[in-house]
Amino acid sequence: MELSVFNKEGKDTGRKVVLADSVFAVEPNDHAIYLDVKQFLADNRQGTHKSKERGEVAGSTRKIKKQKGTGGARAGALKSPVFVGGGRIFGPRPRNYSFKLNKKLKQLARISALSYKAKAQQIIVVEDFTFADYKTKNFVAFQKAINTTGNRQLLVLPDYDNNIYTASRNIPNSEVTIAANLNTYEIMKAKNLVFFESAVAQLNQKTEE
Repeated sequence: MELSVFNKEGKDTGRKVVLADSVFAVEPNDHAIYLDVKQFLADNRQGTHKSKERGEVAGSTRKIKKQKGTGGARAGALKSPVFVGGGRIFGPRPRNYSFKLNKKLKQLARISALSYKAKAQQIIVVEDFTFADYKTKNFVAFQKAINTTGNRQLLVLPDYDNNIYTASRNIPNSEVTIAANLNTYEIMKAKNLVFFESAVAQLNQKTEE
């Protein structure tokens, strides 16, 4: 697949970039995408939820009534979960939600997501550039030029660029990443994928290796 390369003013440069079929034109595997997105969201959970059990709530441990002869159920202390103000039964405890996935499955998920975007014609390629400063208006002008204003956009760079990153961070629904950190969740979340020309070359080369 070939796509035209645009400059940051949104004008066609007349050049074409080749999207490798092994990255952007595979048969998508929906289950691999599901597992990779599930792992990404699970890894981002803090898992610090906690409620107090009967041994942790403040209160007296005095036996509140005699064991037998009252006609009711046995009761130990007011900290028992059956009383208001007592501990919670089977409450949440801190835990780690992360789980392991094989590298090949994660790679399959990533190229499946990229193939979906390529098929939907939601990929834009621009020539490499940078901003003279990190003002937000620079990135707003860039979005208008490539007609992605208002859409959820993911800009993929070959390497970290502080001016581009800083100029974009105040804009809603706009994210910037580098090709080496590109993940399935970000791809599927974005409406438009905007690649720097050299970032496409990195993805093509990485798959060939």
